[in-house]
Amino acid sequence: MAITPLMPVYPRSPVRPVRGEGVYLYGEEGERYLDFAAGIAVNLLGHGHPHLTKAIQDQAATLMHVSNLYGSPQGEAFAQRLCDLTFADTVFFTNSGAEAVECAIKTARRYHFAKGNAHKHNLITFSNAFHGRTMATISATDQAKLRDGFAPLLTGFTVVDFNDLDAALAAIDENTAGFLLEPIQGEGGIRPATHEFLAGLRAACDEHDLMLVFDEVQCGVARTGALYAYEHYGVVPDIMASAKGIGGGFPMGACLASEKAAAGMVIGTHGSTYGGNPLAMAAGQAVFDVVANDEFLAEVRQKGERLRAALEQMIPNHDHLFESVRGVGLMLGVRMKTDSRAFVTYLRTKGLLAVSAGDNVMRVLPPLTIEEEHIREFVDMLSAAAAEYEVPAAAA
Repeated sequence: MAITPLMPVYPRSPVRPVRGEGVYLYGEEGERYLDFAAGIAVNLLGHGHPHLTKAIQDQAATLMHVSNLYGSPQGEAFAQRLCDLTFADTVFFTNSGAEAVECAIKTARRYHFAKGNAHKHNLITFSNAFHGRTMATISATDQAKLRDGFAPLLTGFTVVDFNDLDAALAAIDENTAGFLLEPIQGEGGIRPATHEFLAGLRAACDEHDLMLVFDEVQCGVARTGALYAYEHYGVVPDIMASAKGIGGGFPMGACLASEKAAAGMVIGTHGSTYGGNPLAMAAGQAVFDVVANDEFLAEVRQKGERLRAALEQMIPNHDHLFESVRGVGLMLGVRMKTDSRAFVTYLRTKGLLAVSAGDNVMRVLPPLTIEEEHIREFVDMLSAAAAEYEVPAAAA
């Protein structure tokens, strides 16, 4: 059989969206799906949000791209907004989450190089992490499914168990540059770090002059009910990668850093052709116009609590399938007693979209703009699908 025009690296489902409206997607034949996957935590404002759409349309008609060889009023404005709202003093814009993590890795290493400590290049990373699909980001993980067939991988990463502070501290040596981790693991199964774990890493970084690097590609930008998840912990990173929801569906990312952490990132050390172009900046500003305020963030927390409570109330009715709910805000995971990937595939046939993850978890990542009626619709559809799923699950 001839190879498909789209390189066959995804097992693409029969769901073929051609239009989106709010929390719904519509397929080629008009079939409707309730979208509680949100493009894997990307479509924060749902589909066709008028403010985001207009901002992109207006900017596309004005100026889309000029390259980073010139001054960027648009980039300067959005970077300043991010700095004002976070720990950061400076920002580098990228096209993706993987690129944002790459920039974060380079920034952490360059910090030590600039201080005359080029040997301090090793980052301690954590089990079940997902940082992207580039050579550096797969080298930072311990997952064979990401790494197999791509040797030789990059050196400079030591993987220890997530949430194991003793193991993380024991891994520090004279070559350690810092720690790289997701405060809440996404692909790994919606696994939040403990406060003690993050606080302990921060203390170790302060003691040994190391870089604390957070990957908030999935958990950042209001997803958890805080603008960034580190705020829940009161633990401030030195460097942070952001992407997914930051453009509301437009592909973009950002590497944020303190002035201290970015001291080595001088002219010529990094670059991007498209990163931070005016069109991306317009999308990012539009998203932040909506989400970067206390009222919206409080609503996300309230919706998350209602969704979690509804799921917890439903679970006993299908306790042969579901075990427990975990996560923060509208970044929730339902741990399953049967194969989560197969169940998520089944849900698509019922017009319901969710996302599978590690540790046998079904991720529930709706647009942050959902209303009470959508929570009820989701739980009703999920419960009905679970009831019909009993026979094939038992037969298996």
